[in-house]
Amino acid sequence: MSMPKLLSKALADASRAVEREFQSSLGGKSTVAAIPLLAAAPPTLRKSMLYSLMAGGKRLRPALVLEAAACCGLPRGKALGAACALEMIHTYSLIHDDLPAMDDDDLRRGKPTNHKVFGEAAAILAGDALLTLAFESAADNAAALRLPGRDAAELVRVIAAGAGWRGMVGGQMADLESEQAKASELLNGGRAKARKRLEYVHTHKTAALIVASLEAGAVLARAPKAKRAALREYGKDVGLAFQIADDVLDRVGDKAKLGKKGSDLANDKLTYPRLFGIEASRELALGYVARAHAALKPFGRRAAVLHELADYVVSRDR
Repeated sequence: MSMPKLLSKALADASRAVEREFQSSLGGKSTVAAIPLLAAAPPTLRKSMLYSLMAGGKRLRPALVLEAAACCGLPRGKALGAACALEMIHTYSLIHDDLPAMDDDDLRRGKPTNHKVFGEAAAILAGDALLTLAFESAADNAAALRLPGRDAAELVRVIAAGAGWRGMVGGQMADLESEQAKASELLNGGRAKARKRLEYVHTHKTAALIVASLEAGAVLARAPKAKRAALREYGKDVGLAFQIADDVLDRVGDKAKLGKKGSDLANDKLTYPRLFGIEASRELALGYVARAHAALKPFGRRAAVLHELADYVVSRDR
């Protein structure tokens, strides 16, 4: 299925906005000032950061920041600093995931991984720099909007929770631990226990940063608690639906389109299809999508892009 028009435009707009800001700020020519200028940074560090930031990708997380802000009444352009922050965090995680100590990958989106170009030490430092710069960018965004201190602190807390041990990093650790055990061994402990472990990994590793992106936009818009809770529910449901669909595609999708060589089944990895079967997994994903749609009810037509995203995550072919 091709990407729906509104969603495609939202991703393209977000991509142009954050890439323009990354290019200008890392080159020392920023006019938007969504993130601090880095002209004085060591050249290798700056080049390493920019290399991965400009490597492509859908720019889903910054688009979610901007859409959540718009759903809550804040113009998208007013949330660009936080949008840049979430993409920087996502990019740092990819740099570190590719390192020899983690996934040991040589290619990322068809290009040599960061450590293959700049060396392991520079790649680690580039990831560290992007993570910390993300919080500068978010704080600057809050300052530009003159958010009260409590709201500015809440913005930082939301992003930190989604990125750290409560979210993405915790999920990554749990995933590493799960990979050390075969699916057949995990299933011996009982189906309910295996499902709980699987949901923990993906709620934290995949969904947490999606939730943080949405909630960051809502915090910048000073949205009421009920709307923030609705966006959290939506983000969690979409994140889980995405992961289930990803597991199904690994079993039945076109490996050329997916850009993958191996398979989770061959590697005896615990996945939703391994636990429930293909058709039951698809039904489970559709159930999460239905919940995601329901969560968006408070936003009416403003949430059109988010509705399209929920449907797309389970209908895509790559």
